[in-house]
Amino acid sequence: MTTSMADPLDFGEQQRFDQLHHQQLEQKLFNTGPRASRTLPTATSQNLPSGDGSASIPNLCPTDVALQPYNEDSIDGQMRGQTSPKRMVVNSNGENYLNDVNPGIGAGVQRWMTTSPTPMSRITPTNPHYSSDSNSNSNQSPPAPPPVRLKADCETQTDFEEISIAPPEEIAKRDRLIQELRNQLIEEQNKTANERRKNESAKEALKRILIEKNTMERKAVRDKTTENTPRIGQYKLVRHGDSFREVWVDGWAQEELDKKLQQIANERNEIANASALLKKRKPVGIAKEGSTPKRSAANSLSAQLAAIQTDGSMPSTSSGDDAVFRRPEEPKEINYQEYIELDEIYKLRREHMKKEEMEVLAEKEKLDRERQLHLRELKRASNERDSRYKDHEMLNKRYLLLSLLGKGGFSEVWRAFDLEENRFVACKIHHVNKEWKEEKKANYVKHAMREKDIHKTLDHCRIVKLFDLFTIDNHSFCTVLEYCTGNDLDFYLKQNKCISEKEARSIIMQVVSALVYLNEKKPPIIHYDLKPANILLESGTTCGAIKITDFGLSKIMEGSSDDDSIELTSQFAGTYWYLPPETFVVSHAPPKISSKVDVWSVGVIFYQCIYGKKPFGNDQTQQKILEENTILKANEVHFPAKPQVSPVAQDFIRRCLQYKKEDRADVFELMKHELFRPRGQKSGPPSSPSISRSLSKCEAEE
Repeated sequence: MTTSMADPLDFGEQQRFDQLHHQQLEQKLFNTGPRASRTLPTATSQNLPSGDGSASIPNLCPTDVALQPYNEDSIDGQMRGQTSPKRMVVNSNGENYLNDVNPGIGAGVQRWMTTSPTPMSRITPTNPHYSSDSNSNSNQSPPAPPPVRLKADCETQTDFEEISIAPPEEIAKRDRLIQELRNQLIEEQNKTANERRKNESAKEALKRILIEKNTMERKAVRDKTTENTPRIGQYKLVRHGDSFREVWVDGWAQEELDKKLQQIANERNEIANASALLKKRKPVGIAKEGSTPKRSAANSLSAQLAAIQTDGSMPSTSSGDDAVFRRPEEPKEINYQEYIELDEIYKLRREHMKKEEMEVLAEKEKLDRERQLHLRELKRASNERDSRYKDHEMLNKRYLLLSLLGKGGFSEVWRAFDLEENRFVACKIHHVNKEWKEEKKANYVKHAMREKDIHKTLDHCRIVKLFDLFTIDNHSFCTVLEYCTGNDLDFYLKQNKCISEKEARSIIMQVVSALVYLNEKKPPIIHYDLKPANILLESGTTCGAIKITDFGLSKIMEGSSDDDSIELTSQFAGTYWYLPPETFVVSHAPPKISSKVDVWSVGVIFYQCIYGKKPFGNDQTQQKILEENTILKANEVHFPAKPQVSPVAQDFIRRCLQYKKEDRADVFELMKHELFRPRGQKSGPPSSPSISRSLSKCEAEE
């Protein structure tokens, strides 16, 4: 819009009118004045430089600003002859305006139009309503047109005369540097892409090799199992009434051993009968070895027998119905030398039979161990064939499942290979039964998450490490653990029954070291499920390192009382042979437990390693232990006569198996026990009355 004047005005009146006009226009455009809102800053509040036309921001898009078209007769064109940067303005209707801003008149408008820091949106304009002629004198100008609502007009700077331009050499240098950097970036991107392709190719090749190798291993194990089945035995379906049941049938190896044992028993009976007959034929009158035998008694005995036969009272033969039986002939008379020789032969045969029997029993024991391995492999192979992950599944795009290690009630453990870290790992896959109620599902997931939360904070050389955890689907998730190549202590004890005190001492020392680490954490942690099955032997033997695993029942002693005990919320969970009496107490309130639960478990494990049996409830099932209150009655531990165990080891076991937890040692006391002192080091004072009695007895004997 343009402003036309009715009568010519002098310069002073024109200047005052122009200033008043622009002040009113600025109040409407820029929201200034006493009733202005605080949404937009003013030119004065931003401390912008006075309008000399030098400051400008190109491509500034104010919102709904209607600029006046350029007119030679306008007020701005009648003032000073100074020039300023010209701006081509394009409004939303496609009309072009050339805005030649005068630095003297309307400086406030120019400063805002060129330097306002407030960003304006072309998409969501504020659309203020205004009119540039709303305050003009009606006597000097035509009536003001109605206010026009316009969209955002965008201004573009077209005059670049005042912008400094760098020398061409510097521009060329910058361009070359930019181009070099771009080339380097492209080269690095290509290298990264090539390395990524190589890495993926290597992964695929490694994956293919691992699958081929594992397939051959599975076939070899399957062939070996098939080969051993006739020798060791197998399960066969046997009909019982209207149903079929699997029954174990021994192979030919067991049958041969049974035959050998039967032959040895028969031969032993023959030797015993022959020895008894030999004693009856012993020459009469032998007083001692080397004396001459007397034959008179033997001759008189023969004469008496002959007389009886001639008498007819006891004939050797008879006719008629009595002729069926024949009187056995009397043993021939032997001399002293023959008696000595036969007696020596029978003694040697008895010793030989005893040796043969020991060998057969050793073979039978070996066959029993092979049978256990065979049964374990049959069960493992059956579970592997029935698993949904049998076809070398890839979990989380990095863990290649190879072979099943074991299966529990709601989880299965696989040996896998981590293609990112290039190492073997153990993947424990947890299953949530689809038929469970939501409460039971939530409880299971809660326990699994608690195990993960506890395990991921542990970093000790005697504790299996937790590497990763991820979700597989809505009903299963996986925890990735450190892989140990050996077996667990429970399997080793089933194979060997017991181990030496030195080997047991080494294992228990490492277990106690791990328990000390758990109790030094803040807050302390109770494992609660220590048993031989959760102690892994890295080398597969008892002369190597061990690692503790399975923190599914572990407890965090958060908010424990002064006596360092917490309430047991999961009573009757765990393995009863290795739990202390306080966990079986039934009352109106949950029982209190502490880290001494693990101390009791250590004592039971140490006892079982040395003596080959558990100290309490060895031949009982868990149900029987619960029904008969076996652990609640375990007031005192008894030691067998064999094998012989040192008094220090027995005292260690007693300190662990104290009935009252107040009298029981804690893990820190166990670590300082004399059992773990280095060999040859001078022992300190005895740690218990049993050691005192043993030392006093030795001193009295000396």
